[in-house]
Parts: sequence; structure tokens; C-alpha cells
Amino acid sequence: MTYDFDLFVIGGGSGGVRCARIAASHGARVAVAENRHWGGTCVNLGCVPKKLMVQASEYADLAADSLGFGWDVAPGTHDWAALIAAKDREIARLNGIYVSLLEKSGVTLFTGTARFEDAHTVIIGPGALDPHAPAPHAPDQGAPERRVTAERIVIATGSSPDLPEIEGIGHAISSDQAFHLPSRPQRVCMVGGGYIGIEFAGIFQGLGSSVDLVYRQDLPLRGFDQDMRAAMRDAIAARGIRQHPNRSPVAIRPLDAGDGAGGYAVLLDDGSRIAADCVFFATGRRPNVRSLELRRAGVETTAHGRIVVDQAGETSASGIYAIGDVTNRQNLTPVAIAEGHNLADRLFGTGSPRHWSLETTPKAVFFSPPLASVGQTEAEAAVEGAVDIYLARFTPMRHTLSGRSRKTVMKLVVDQGTQRVVGAHMIGDDAPEMMQGLAIAVTAGLTKADFDRTVGIHPTSAEEFVTMRTRTRVTERQDD
Repeated sequence: MTYDFDLFVIGGGSGGVRCARIAASHGARVAVAENRHWGGTCVNLGCVPKKLMVQASEYADLAADSLGFGWDVAPGTHDWAALIAAKDREIARLNGIYVSLLEKSGVTLFTGTARFEDAHTVIIGPGALDPHAPAPHAPDQGAPERRVTAERIVIATGSSPDLPEIEGIGHAISSDQAFHLPSRPQRVCMVGGGYIGIEFAGIFQGLGSSVDLVYRQDLPLRGFDQDMRAAMRDAIAARGIRQHPNRSPVAIRPLDAGDGAGGYAVLLDDGSRIAADCVFFATGRRPNVRSLELRRAGVETTAHGRIVVDQAGETSASGIYAIGDVTNRQNLTPVAIAEGHNLADRLFGTGSPRHWSLETTPKAVFFSPPLASVGQTEAEAAVEGAVDIYLARFTPMRHTLSGRSRKTVMKLVVDQGTQRVVGAHMIGDDAPEMMQGLAIAVTAGLTKADFDRTVGIHPTSAEEFVTMRTRTRVTERQDD
């Protein structure tokens, strides 16, 4: 059978775009369909705008800290509308870059919502119009449906915020709306102790809002190293954010504006309530599969909508693949990019595909101070055998003069038998920048002796990673 395309990619986010571009560079006839905004969640409603807003939130602290260094700085006010406008201009620029890269690679672009007719046929209808999608790439609601065929199809549709079904949930927002709020809410109730909840709690607090942070466990950041979780709890408290651990919201009810209060009351499961002008849920995400009509193509999903794939990224339907958040494995942009690149190389390349070490994927939480991590946590490593733990906790040089209550915590997890450094973790200024280099060391399987014989850069916090000579404790092998 002759197909319209060798490869059709559903989803114009980071992973889908990389897969399409690399496949086209190998000579494949490639098309991509995107129904909302080119660049996907990361560029438009995730990593990029969030990082810009985190940076914006840090300037008030920097100004205050400068007093300890002799500067005479008067407190200022923040213009929320100016920040959002500047952010939108940068996102529009990046949207254009993504489209340009695809077009220059010879990829055919479809703007609209794609769904399966069968395992080799895709129907492209009108997109889910996003008022913030930059012209001229916003979906055309009046465009006729298109039917195209492809030998292979890649699903790279990402994920969306998943809000719980509680009373009054319609009053809440998610990260999708947070980037376009017309004004900064004065009182924010943030629900969720993961990446998004913590990062936005810091953003709003840094820009002047009063913030309550509600999360279900006793510590934030489930899945991270326990020492880092405890350090993040302390850092959140030091920022003046009120924490409500071991709590869940059960209802959101409007407050009577007649008494001048207005806003909402968030009722928690312990009977307490939080007054807020904005209720922001960051309690998880779900794969974007609802509009795909996967059953027509024979693609299997789990009960929660995750597309099931094998080690090669292939779904239950031969010739149909899935990458990125829609598979709900490691939901990080660089992982989706690596999966897309690798898949394109395997399907259309002539040489050996590049190998990524996904098990040592570094990650970061952009709070102030940020947290970064690579490799195994202490608990994960101890399942495989005894581990040596090296831990340092100190006040960074800047804050010996600023007077700010901020601690840096650094940790190495070392396999006792081989002395390989299997995990590195840090909370403190510049932690994500340092962790990228440490990720190379952990991926390469370097030992504690390799760290010890490396000369540090003085004076930096980073040198602590190569000067931690005294073992803090030994953790014996633990049952899983």
C-alpha cells in the first residue's frame, strides 16, 4: 500500500517535534498534527514560562539581601501585567522557532485535532481553540476535516492537569490557567506537594501573595530523597508559606463578598478552612488520549489512560508508537526528547541509535532555593545493598551577610561494596546547574575516590561535593 507519509506524529510538543525532525533528516516523509500550540506544554504552559516566573519572584529577595552588602535599596512594587506580557512575547517567539524548525526540516504541519480511523489512517479535525495560541498557528475552527494515511504513527500528545471531583472544584484553577491570570491573587491556596505545587507556591509568595500549601503526606515531594524532602519542608517554612501536611481539601465554597472578604473557603478533611482569592490544584496529570479514539487502531491503555508501550516504545498495535507523558513513565521534557530522537533513529536511521541513560535522568524543583537530584535516593539504593551516606548542611556564603535564614543541604549516596556514587542530591542556590555535571559523574559510574581526588573550585558551594571526606552514616540493606 502507498501511504501519504512514512511517519505521522500526533502532538507538536518537544518529544513529537524532535521525533519528526530527526525522522525527516533521515529522508522520511513526515507530518505532525498539533491541536493547541506548537511546542506543547513545556514551552507554553510548563517548564519555560514557569522558570521565567520563578526568576521574576526572586528579585524581591535579592533586593532585600543586598542591604547586607551595603546597598541602599527601597522596596518596590511588582507589575504582574508587565510580567505576563513579557512572558507571552517570549513564548510567541519560541512557538515561531518550533514551527520554523519543522518547516525547514521538510515536515508537513497540520493544525487541528487528530484521531484514528484505523491503524494507518488519521482524521484531522478542528483544534481545541486556545485563546492564547499565537497567530497564525492557532487552530482554524472552520477548516474541513482531512484524512491522511501513514505507515507508522507516533502518539506524543502529552498530559493535562487532573483535578479531583470534590464540591466546588469548578472554582479552582490549574497550571493551564495560572500563566494567564489577569492579576496576581492576594491569597492563594495551593493544593499539591509535587513539583508544580511547590514551584507556584514560591512564585506567588515571592511576588507578594499570601500562600497556604496543602499536601497529603507528612513531607512534600513524594519520591525524592527523604533528607531533601525534609530540607524542602524547612525551606518552604523559611519563605513564610504556611504548610498543611497530611491534609486534603474536601470542598471549595464562595465566601460572602458582602462583608468585604470575598474569595473562597477551602474546607480540609480535618475540619479546618483556608480563605483564598485563588484556589490552585496541582495534584497530578492525566495522559491526553480522550480524543484519539485509540480503540479504532487497537491501541491498549491502562485504566488511568496511560498508553502501554514496550521497551522500543511500540504500543499493542504494530507500527504505532508512543513517547513522552502520554506513556506516564518519566514525565520530563528531556526524556520525551530523548525517546523521540531515539525512536526516529531506530525507525529511519542507518547507524546505531544513540543510547540515553534514562535511569540517571537528573531532575530539579525550581523553588527558592531550588532542589536538584540525580540517581538513587538513600532508600532506593539500600534495597540493593548497604550504602555509605555523606551529608553536608551549611549556610551559604551569601547569606552570612544577607542574614537570610537559608540552608544548603548536599548529599552523596555511595554503594558500600563498589564505592560507586549512585545518587547525588542538593537543595541550595544553583543546585540545578551543579547537578547537570554531577549527572555525568553518576552516569559514568564514578566512585567516591574519583570525587575525592577531584580538586574543588574555591570558594563555591559546589566544592563541598568533592570535599565530603567524613561518612555521615551507614544504611544497611533494607527490604523493598
